[in-house]
Amino acid sequence: MSRIAYVNGRYVPHSEASVHIEDRGYQFADGVYEVVLVHRGKLVDEIPHLDRLDRSLSELQIDAPMPRAPLRQVMREMVRRNRISDGIVYIQATRGVARRDHPFPKNTRPALVMTSRRLAMPDRAKAEEGVAALTIPDIRWARCDIKAVALLPNVLGKQQAREAGAYEAWQVDDEGYVTEGTSTNTWIVTPDGELVTRQIGEQILSGITRATLIDLAAKQGVTFVERRFTVAEALGAREAFVTSATSFVTPITKINDTVIGNGRAGSVAMGILDSYLDYAADAGAS
Repeated sequence: MSRIAYVNGRYVPHSEASVHIEDRGYQFADGVYEVVLVHRGKLVDEIPHLDRLDRSLSELQIDAPMPRAPLRQVMREMVRRNRISDGIVYIQATRGVARRDHPFPKNTRPALVMTSRRLAMPDRAKAEEGVAALTIPDIRWARCDIKAVALLPNVLGKQQAREAGAYEAWQVDDEGYVTEGTSTNTWIVTPDGELVTRQIGEQILSGITRATLIDLAAKQGVTFVERRFTVAEALGAREAFVTSATSFVTPITKINDTVIGNGRAGSVAMGILDSYLDYAADAGAS
């Protein structure tokens, strides 16, 4: 099946999709994006994702490329045209096309691009095996709360992880505290059973899946706190895992050279994963 993309008002074959060479997203990374999970043909956490998209656009002073109602229609059309049951919809909005100059151009129309592709849901047995992570210095800019397309430090960190045989790189600030993964939020479970993830601020992205999982953990009666944690605390944790719309809940069983817990996924991570899969199949789908 040929994939279909949406580019500035037109549905086109994915292989032919393109934007102008002077699109500011291409030349300045002057744009934002969202990734929305699709499960059983339905968009999961659609409204929170669109709320975050609006916030990111506002922080960069980019006008919305279209009103929300038609945007949601395009998202559904992308799912339909690409025959997606389980997968993602990728949305990218930039300031648009203008003569290359650093200041914001006047009277420029924002550009909107959308793609969709299939994605397998997690295999529970494989999830129980866990994956490895390594720690790296956080060299990103100071506004990580904006979901901008300027992802070069994240790309370098992810590549470093891959070359080391790890799934993810956990970024660490100058004080030794973990911020987040290159494309995920980071979590630990302390030896006392407390679930911990870093508090929202300009240092991390406010993950939509993260927020959903906090609610699900509360319903399970898991003791939870938002605060910073150090690499040393993570190495001594009972459990560790990462989350995102495409990583779901992925247990981390090794960080650098240290085995986490007993080297297998823990009960908290697996319990939250099970709850999230139920949520995505039921209440999370819209």
